[in-house]
Amino acid sequence: MSDAHITVLVGPTAVGKGTVVAKLRERYPQLWVSVSATTRNPRPGEVDGVNYLFVSRDEFQQLIDSGNMLEWAEVHGSNFYGTPRPPIDEAISQGKSVLLEIDLAGARQVRETLPDALFVFLAPPSWEELVARLKGRGTESEEQMARRLETARIELDAQKEFDEIVINDDLDTTVSTLARIIGLE
Repeated sequence: MSDAHITVLVGPTAVGKGTVVAKLRERYPQLWVSVSATTRNPRPGEVDGVNYLFVSRDEFQQLIDSGNMLEWAEVHGSNFYGTPRPPIDEAISQGKSVLLEIDLAGARQVRETLPDALFVFLAPPSWEELVARLKGRGTESEEQMARRLETARIELDAQKEFDEIVINDDLDTTVSTLARIIGLE
């Protein structure tokens, strides 16, 4: 698989990855965005096969065992997330630019397999803003929030591992910056 057209986007919880990716898809329909598989339950408004492939733990394990996961990890100590490989292979063979929105552990796995991919870190304007965004979601318990913020600190400390860092302060600016970096503009 050629990795010349693959961009890996990573950022801490509540930084706005989902919103940014949705806006990229809207503005640049030629961008192919990988749909991650997960064992977590859908959030309100999420659609299976669009936002995520929602699968059972057994189904997830079968994907791993069959070699059909580009990367995978247990996230926040409770759920599995991963990137199914066959759709990516197909998109690349069709000459499409591919965007993977994954976590830090997944990005490190992808770097081992696809070292020439472009790795971009989406950062919050400040720690305080990140905490406010997470609290504003209202989808996590205090314990879950503490775990996510602990993971976020680790992810923020790893920014230096990335080819590009984009601060998500203004949605339109962030999307335009990412589009330029990815080569869509």
